[in-house]
Amino acid sequence: KMDFLGLKTLSVIHEAEQWIKKRLPDFDVSQAPLDDPKTFELLKRGETVAVFQMESGGMVNTCRQLGPDKIEEIIAILALYRPGPMQFIPDYIKRKKGEEQVEYPHPLLEKIASETYGILVYQEQVQQAANVLAGYSLGQADILRRAMGKKDAKEMAQQRLIFVAGCGETNKIPEKQANEIFDLLEKFAQYGFNKSHSAAYGIVTYRTAYLKANFPVEFMAGVLSYEVNNTDKIANFVSECQRMGIEILPPDINKSALKFAPESGAIRYGLSAIKNVGEGAMQAAITEREANGEFRSLEDFASRLDSKAVNKKMLEALIKTGAFDFTGEPRLVMFNRMDQVLASAASAQKDRRSGQASLFDFDMGAPPSPKKAETKNGRGKAAAVEPPPEWPKMELIAFEKELLGFYVSGHPLDAYRGNFDSNRFTKIAAIEEITQRTIITVGGLISVADVRYSKKDNRPFATLKIEDFTGAIEAMCWSDDYEKFKEHIVVGSVVEMRATCDKDQRTEMNKLTVRDIKPLKPKKASARQLQAATEPEAPAELPSATPQLLQLTMRASHHDAADVAKLRGILKSHPGEVPVRIDIVRRDDSIVSYEVSKEYRVTQTTDLLQRLSEWL
Repeated sequence: KMDFLGLKTLSVIHEAEQWIKKRLPDFDVSQAPLDDPKTFELLKRGETVAVFQMESGGMVNTCRQLGPDKIEEIIAILALYRPGPMQFIPDYIKRKKGEEQVEYPHPLLEKIASETYGILVYQEQVQQAANVLAGYSLGQADILRRAMGKKDAKEMAQQRLIFVAGCGETNKIPEKQANEIFDLLEKFAQYGFNKSHSAAYGIVTYRTAYLKANFPVEFMAGVLSYEVNNTDKIANFVSECQRMGIEILPPDINKSALKFAPESGAIRYGLSAIKNVGEGAMQAAITEREANGEFRSLEDFASRLDSKAVNKKMLEALIKTGAFDFTGEPRLVMFNRMDQVLASAASAQKDRRSGQASLFDFDMGAPPSPKKAETKNGRGKAAAVEPPPEWPKMELIAFEKELLGFYVSGHPLDAYRGNFDSNRFTKIAAIEEITQRTIITVGGLISVADVRYSKKDNRPFATLKIEDFTGAIEAMCWSDDYEKFKEHIVVGSVVEMRATCDKDQRTEMNKLTVRDIKPLKPKKASARQLQAATEPEAPAELPSATPQLLQLTMRASHHDAADVAKLRGILKSHPGEVPVRIDIVRRDDSIVSYEVSKEYRVTQTTDLLQRLSEWL
């Protein structure tokens, strides 16, 4: 029988392997040693997020209890961790650790079952037992296995006679003992798993654990890349990266790849993983960037890509997640200019198609700098510069969480960090390690408050999601407690919560049930912090005078390529620090303004102004 399975994990492994090969060209994960100490140490610690088949809470606990130290144990656990054979896991672990004696129904079974400490785990072991004990051919043993698995009473009665007779003829095993062995084989055959299947899965499990233990950045980049359409999973894996000490860099239109990519020991967020950003458009952006150089501004990006690919929703997502932060322009300012940028880009591309663009291809750089409001002091000097507007920090990071799945520029709990420095609260990431029912206290932000009504008496209850710096977890607040604490159960509230922690029988993950909720107040600053905060700040250094802007105008209807070449030459012949801005008046009388790149900045002289008179 051939069983072909398509596994996403194989693609994850391949992706990680390609990144590793950039550093180690000869790397081949299929040649990884099957006795790597770092791999088994990772499994023993239960650090199995993103490890194939090992992510559930129950499997994490099993790994920690077993402490696997060879590939055969990984294969066995994958076969045992299913409804039915799970009952044998405690015996398997005790026998492995020497806490329980390994016993065999017959000495001849030792060779067959020693690998699994006397417990028949696999279908193949049942077949081998029939072959060795009763002289079955392997083909006949497969008929026995199928009869046992299907619980075919008529066939089983016939097979029992054949088995008992075979045991007597082949190994002189008494009839009573042969019947007892047959009963045992029948019991295990109902649970037995195909070893060739489990072994194939075990190898995949081992390889993911090996990559995570030895090449964590490349492996987690591969894991994240295959969840680009699932923001919730991305948030979970980002949290695991942070636990591992791997920094996740925000998206950057000039540095990000299409998917997540290693970058100097960190992982750069992939462009196609941003919500509302199409993979096709981002691939086009990367292709353009690689062919013609990095983007210099929002305008440059919009004008160089097909206007049909760059829509408002996509540009908004890129701005809100910081993909254009390299420009130094505040996100809110860029957001407010989006319509103008898109209209100008569309107009420019229309001109380009009609052959006008080449006349004004002036290597345009950043957009005009935002105007700064100055106030004068008594001596007529600039006393202060009003910063350009930006979204409030909480709003800015909320956009990041919505579109990326995690916070980049800060965290809503930053003002509460002092509260979490002590052992007062159980960290959410540590809750999965709790092994018995207990009462814990957690602190965090309520990010979800889903209020429902019971069918029995129509009373409200709530499902909450609470987040701290280490992760998020759900908590149930039943009707009686909801009535008491509903004023505090508000999305965005930061609370202290006492809850019962118990294992959910369905998911095998720990769950919380609310017992008490109250608002959490930011921890007071220390005396040292208060002193630093109340000391007068050193006077700010006055900004240096901004060079006067040289404003030029060119008309598509009047100027040609010769005029553009002439203007280039004039500007190049007077190098300096004064920015130059050109208003291009198109044939439809629309105007697009650009501040040209730094290489065309000038020193203002009488000679320069005379030579530029027709464009001033």
